[in-house]
Amino acid sequence: MKTKYIFVSGGVISGIGKGTVAASIAILLKSSGFTITPVKCENYLNLDAGTINPIEHGDPFLCEDGTEADMDIGTYEKFLDLELGRENFVTMGQIYKTVIDRERRFEYHGEDVEAIPHITDEILKRIIDAGKKTEADIVVIELGGTAGEYQNLFYYEASRILSLKNPGNVIHIHVGYMPTPRHLGEPKTKPIQLSVRTLNSMGIQPDFVVARSEKPMDQRRKNRFALFCNVHPEDVISAADTDIVYELPLIFKDQNFHSRILQKFGLKKKKEDFSTWQDFIHKIEKIESGNKSIHIAIVGKYFSTGEYQLRDSYAALFDALQHAAWFHGVKLQTHWIDAENVEKQGTEKYLSNPGGVIVPIGWGERGAEGMIKAAGYARDHKIPYLGLCYGMQLAAISFARDVIGWKEANTTENDPKTKYPVIHLMPAQEEFMKRRAYGGTMRLGAWKAYVRPHTLAWMAYEKYGGFINKESGLTSERHRHRYEFNDRYAKEFEKNGIKISARSSVENLAEITELDISQHPFYLGTQGHPEYKSRPLRPHPIFLSFIDAVIKHSL
Repeated sequence: MKTKYIFVSGGVISGIGKGTVAASIAILLKSSGFTITPVKCENYLNLDAGTINPIEHGDPFLCEDGTEADMDIGTYEKFLDLELGRENFVTMGQIYKTVIDRERRFEYHGEDVEAIPHITDEILKRIIDAGKKTEADIVVIELGGTAGEYQNLFYYEASRILSLKNPGNVIHIHVGYMPTPRHLGEPKTKPIQLSVRTLNSMGIQPDFVVARSEKPMDQRRKNRFALFCNVHPEDVISAADTDIVYELPLIFKDQNFHSRILQKFGLKKKKEDFSTWQDFIHKIEKIESGNKSIHIAIVGKYFSTGEYQLRDSYAALFDALQHAAWFHGVKLQTHWIDAENVEKQGTEKYLSNPGGVIVPIGWGERGAEGMIKAAGYARDHKIPYLGLCYGMQLAAISFARDVIGWKEANTTENDPKTKYPVIHLMPAQEEFMKRRAYGGTMRLGAWKAYVRPHTLAWMAYEKYGGFINKESGLTSERHRHRYEFNDRYAKEFEKNGIKISARSSVENLAEITELDISQHPFYLGTQGHPEYKSRPLRPHPIFLSFIDAVIKHSL
């Protein structure tokens, strides 16, 4: 069959949930027997998300091939249980750079290079190539930003052109916000009406309108959208707030959303199997209605944005913890602790006795001393501890200072002249830093490592399986860092109780460090990022073991 394309755009406000809507549509179509590939189109001129402050745009999602992508790529991977990569992630910076590079190489043969058709042609080429690479029946494309912004105009124009060239093979879904002002007490449809009018002004008539709202949409509002947005009432879809984001595909299924899409494409379902997803949701509902819960303190440096706190800076981590908690049948309560506050006011105020402590990814000196204190507090008080990347490095510094006695131990990232550079730059990375080459120059993507038998890490992988070759001990985790554990101190660490329980298959770098379970119930740091590989139906073994330890410590 000819490849089909679904464009998902957003209106009224940013952060409306287009990614979750796109992922939910994709899993419904996948469960109907079709091969799906998603594509995210971002507006910014960055080549990837790797150099963007996570407070500005959320946690960059790290792909298996090393692509530093938007967090929506992570949503797609989790919903669809796929491994995605660079072909699934497009930025306007990539598009402009490719077109300009071609012009410099005279590949346009003297033609004047213009936004239309050359920018739009490159956008469409990438969308079409993504479908070809995976032999997808349907490509689901999420357009970043909000309708009416100047930054994403060329994405919308590309959508219009593809629809014109492929009648019957392109569908446009518009997701907008339907607010319910407190002083009125009723949902208002005008914001979405105006957003659709903006689409119409660009030559696009949406096939579906998805209304995001606090409560489910009533028939009156549905009829208003149908009348003023020029769509059938059955093509107006309600997407009310839900406590469980993974419930959205079933909410759409109950409205026959996927059936209407296939009908417009002239396709018939090859199968219909939602049983696994339904069982998963029923399990979650039972857990969330119970009273068995655990509390985990996360000591990070990217929570605050003005007077507010931001979940998206550690989105993949929160998801991985939630997956593992559901697996073990407990509700998860996370406490977000600013590392700078711990640094200034001490650990007792913020870490009196949580069920577990996590120090996640981070960069630079700000808040680092607070994170080091948190790692030491968890070690001394026998609280389950998980250090992720920076959290592994800072736990090593804490151990060097408090246990070995090297009070001046540090990472050369924060103190280039430290007497004990426990964490340091590899020679290749030093060259990058001299050239100020930051983007895409770290140890990125999947790196293999051998896990040492009879360690905490080994027991985690062996018990929960699926992420390790048990015969060879070889596993693979995604990486995103420059600084490494300094192996010249390895013997001293081992002598004092820290095991290096995994080493990379290339260069023999320290990948996982831990305290023996005879000394601590769970104290583990990993240079890799297991949070990026966790899926709702396949939680990662490291997180499963950590949550298990938290449960034993708490209940």
